[in-house]
Amino acid sequence: MSMFCFQCQETLGNKGCTRIGVCGKTSDVANLQDLLIYSLKAIAVLNLKAREKGINREETDKFLIEGLFSTVTNVNFDKKFFLEKIKEAVAVRDGLKAELRKAGVDVAGLEKMPAVSWTYGSDSDLEALAPKVGVLATADEDKRSLRELVTYGLKGISAYAFHAYQLGFKDEAIFRFVEKALAATLDEAMSVDEYVALVLETGKHGVETMALLDKANTSTYGHPEITKVDIGVRNNPGILISGHDLKDMEELLEQTAGSGVDVYTHGEMLPAQYYPAFKKYPHFAGNYGSSWWLQYKEFETFNGPVLMTSNCLVPPRESYKDRVYTTGVVGFSGLKHIPEGPDGKKDFSEIIAHAKRCQPPVELEKGEIVGGFAHHQVMQLADKVVGAVKSGAIRRFFVMAGCDGRMKNREYYTEFAKALPKDTVILTAGCAKYRYNKLGLGDIGGIPRVLDAGQCNDSYSLAVIALKLKDVFGLDDVNKLPISYNIAWYEQKAVIVLLALLSLGVKDIHLGPTLPAFLSPNVGKVLVEKFGIAGVGTVEDDLKLFLGE
Repeated sequence: MSMFCFQCQETLGNKGCTRIGVCGKTSDVANLQDLLIYSLKAIAVLNLKAREKGINREETDKFLIEGLFSTVTNVNFDKKFFLEKIKEAVAVRDGLKAELRKAGVDVAGLEKMPAVSWTYGSDSDLEALAPKVGVLATADEDKRSLRELVTYGLKGISAYAFHAYQLGFKDEAIFRFVEKALAATLDEAMSVDEYVALVLETGKHGVETMALLDKANTSTYGHPEITKVDIGVRNNPGILISGHDLKDMEELLEQTAGSGVDVYTHGEMLPAQYYPAFKKYPHFAGNYGSSWWLQYKEFETFNGPVLMTSNCLVPPRESYKDRVYTTGVVGFSGLKHIPEGPDGKKDFSEIIAHAKRCQPPVELEKGEIVGGFAHHQVMQLADKVVGAVKSGAIRRFFVMAGCDGRMKNREYYTEFAKALPKDTVILTAGCAKYRYNKLGLGDIGGIPRVLDAGQCNDSYSLAVIALKLKDVFGLDDVNKLPISYNIAWYEQKAVIVLLALLSLGVKDIHLGPTLPAFLSPNVGKVLVEKFGIAGVGTVEDDLKLFLGE
């Protein structure tokens, strides 16, 4: 095999990609991503020591979370990016060693760890080492599974911490934990039980990171509010913005104001429509298209340029490749990248000029979709919701948050939503919503049957809602609420959402369309026995199970 990667739900045969990623990343990029993570682990080991001496630097923290984020599925496919990032990581690592020596720390013991001491002379040396330090370097299957579960959780934490950092919000405790957990994945003395405990601790910090990002977003742009979003098109040329980064959204709207160019959201950027701060822009048109994996069709018909701000990128087709721009940690060879300037801002003038040369988007559909049901908004409706539950108008809530994907078996979630009794309500966040948010499922006494809290990180909102409802109903256990969890996953941010829910004590979560390939049989057994984790079956059987029929 020329690579090995099983971090996403679509991994080949639900076992692992060994020649090229189903996501489209090549084997050399996959291996270099592994080497980058290996290098970040060494930085984590050293920076823990640096913290003890009071010599930690913020740029080291930022480098760690950026590096981890860049390896999330569908973020960066650019070999050159990873070669340069690895070199930078080695320089950071060696700089830390020098500072520790200067501070009187004996690093000789740490240098016995290969991750802390390896060297290179050329790019070929890096490419030769990369395949040797990946997932399969851990021989014990259960330790491998738990180490990867922690690592993927850390990737999710880093993605959310990165977005919060962009808005000026950070938490040293999160940075410290990322270092502690990364370093632990190099610790040969740790037992399986200790790794299980670390998995749950990762979930706890996942909750804290999502809470931080929620604070960053709402402090900056206001609390999401119930919003009807147009899914048609206008007659002006447009820019389509996809991904998750709201700061990029803000800067693009500011710079396109008065230009004659409209801005549309795509995929996970749809929830930007719910924030009050963005509603003042008359050229903020609506949402175009749907889920990330359909971009090969939707980017084609949009006609104008597309800005990718985080993960969700699919290797672009030649027919529209010249219209796709990347920013942040997103990258793909041959695409134009918009960097952050010295002042922390980005110059979108090139993409705006490009848009002016393009035809308006081709209309895919008409109508509107409703969203904006984050925790602050739902709690304003609490009396109405509680009344509907007590009266029997709402029998049960179904949390159907998470990710969408290409596999045909994801049609299960559309069919499940259609089959739900009319006295049930779907709570959703993330791009999984596109499987059912346009079905017209109606409402219950004015409460829509699909309550969209926002992006995948806004799964935090769903947890907050559940915990507050627990208190309102005077229950001592969140699992006693009339809420079932039927969650779709795809990549590593969904992993941290799952771990976050487990850390909050939520049990009996169903996860699909397949269970993660990185769960060894023994680790899977622990999750089943301790938390009631289960896969999905048929719509009919699962409905009977959830509804107790």
